[in-house]
Amino acid sequence: MLSFLPPTPSTLMETLKTKFRQRRKELGYTQPELSSRSGVSLGSLKRFESSGQISLESLLKLALVLECLDGFEGVCEEREKMPESIEDLL
Repeated sequence: MLSFLPPTPSTLMETLKTKFRQRRKELGYTQPELSSRSGVSLGSLKRFESSGQISLESLLKLALVLECLDGFEGVCEEREKMPESIEDLL
């Protein structure tokens, strides 16, 4: 079933932790290695990969090292207003 609802904070956290873990592994970094390269404590990295909890600054540091920081530039950009009804589309 298609969902037209935006993701909840908890589902987005789950998605991000999974994508970041996958990216870390794609680049061949262990958790201690990524921690050292990013300046994010190993405990914070482990907590993020298990629960999704992390500070914004730490998340951005990880994104920089994992070469995916550019995706954050689109956050809070103005978007086209969605039609209020199907009639507005027609």
